[in-house]
Amino acid sequence: MSAREQARHMRAALTQINLDDSLAAFGVQPHALLAKLLRKLLGWPADRFAARLLEFDVLVAARGLRAAAQWLLPHYCGGLRVSGVEHLAAGGALLVVSNHPGMADTLALLASIARNDLRVLAGARPFLERLQHTSEHLIMLNADGTGQLQAVRSALRHLQAGGALLTFPAGEIEPDPAALPGAAAALARWSDSVGLFARLAPQTQIVPAVVSGAISAASLRNPLTRLRRTAPDQQRFAVALQVLWPGYRRAPVHLAFGAPLSGAELLRNGAGAAAITRTVAEAVQALLQRTAGYVGEG
Repeated sequence: MSAREQARHMRAALTQINLDDSLAAFGVQPHALLAKLLRKLLGWPADRFAARLLEFDVLVAARGLRAAAQWLLPHYCGGLRVSGVEHLAAGGALLVVSNHPGMADTLALLASIARNDLRVLAGARPFLERLQHTSEHLIMLNADGTGQLQAVRSALRHLQAGGALLTFPAGEIEPDPAALPGAAAALARWSDSVGLFARLAPQTQIVPAVVSGAISAASLRNPLTRLRRTAPDQQRFAVALQVLWPGYRRAPVHLAFGAPLSGAELLRNGAGAAAITRTVAEAVQALLQRTAGYVGEG
């Protein structure tokens, strides 16, 4: 198979994965009659998304993760407004801990963290696994829990070697602070992995981060989102709309980094992993409350 044929085959495969993800977000069974209709209707935007992500993957190999993210981000939001980048150490063990509203949140973080050694602890997804160069920067967690210990160990070794790691402790999509209530309450469900990393790699600087405005308020207001019953499913529906239709990508994303917390300081009073995670979550909550457009918890 020629290189051109391989690229065409990969693009087609990514398009199908994107369509599958979109149907799942819409709550449509893959073999339903409606699914066939939607696949035809959404085929072109899904193909464009696949093509852009393949370009992104090529750029990752050529110019690095940050430059590639800076190129891709404007395609999926109306700009990026960042504060607190001075809190990100240029070298040494760094753990960036962020909320996870979805859509452009990861791109915003990748575009802002100036570390060539950055790795991302991310949920394994077929789409990501197909991106050859991008996946080299990811430490993937399987949804069924298999291989989780191996992934955590890999992330820990990276920190112990002085590397930079980005993690989303919720392990799932959280409410966007500028669009939906409940962003602070979601922090209580964070994994204690943050505290575990601090205990086993105490030289790590832990930087809290908050992304807001990643989800378009217009996409959330689309009446079709009400076809899903729960708020998380409605948010996934809105994200899928935003991926597929450019009109929902006009608002800027806001990203704020907070002052670093020292792993050694967090351990000083003998705190366990759960207590350390709560302390970091409190720092994130303080950032949330200063976030532009924060809608609160009501």
